[in-house]
Amino acid sequence: MLEEAMAAIAEDGLASLTMSALAERLGTSGGHILYYFGSKDRLLLAALRWSEAALAEERRTLLARRTTAERKLDDFLRLYLPRGPRDPRWTLWIELWARTPGNPELREAQRELDADWQRDLESLLAAGAARGRFAPLDATGRASELLALLDGLSTRVVLGQDAAPDPRPALEAARAAVALLVPRA
Repeated sequence: MLEEAMAAIAEDGLASLTMSALAERLGTSGGHILYYFGSKDRLLLAALRWSEAALAEERRTLLARRTTAERKLDDFLRLYLPRGPRDPRWTLWIELWARTPGNPELREAQRELDADWQRDLESLLAAGAARGRFAPLDATGRASELLALLDGLSTRVVLGQDAAPDPRPALEAARAAVALLVPRA
């Protein structure tokens, strides 16, 4: 159900998506959806948490692999960035960001989800520096900078703000930023 809800939100946007239209798409009733989620905001949050749980598992696998820190960082970039315009996962994030200022529940959920990415990237950077793969660095500060950059690149891809719908230029820009922000030892 959450995968289909995520796709519906990505296609139509949460503001224009009615519970009855979503219910029809899911083969259930609007009352059934409201019973389980209570509101569209909570449905958005449930779909995003479901999506992020799958990505967290991919991150754990990526970070546990026996490969170089440079390779892990490149894989992290590819996992973080959207697959292309209207990427459903990233569309959920944009919907969430638009609603967090006036919703403490969503704001706290955003902090939690962001903290998971921050913690994992900090760990990757710190381990790479400790093993002599990266020059000494402030892992917390660099992780925060890289994530902000990735958020901006991702938003441009999802909203189709670049000339081509190809996400590869965003990955190349992220790699160029990594080369500057996380120099090799």
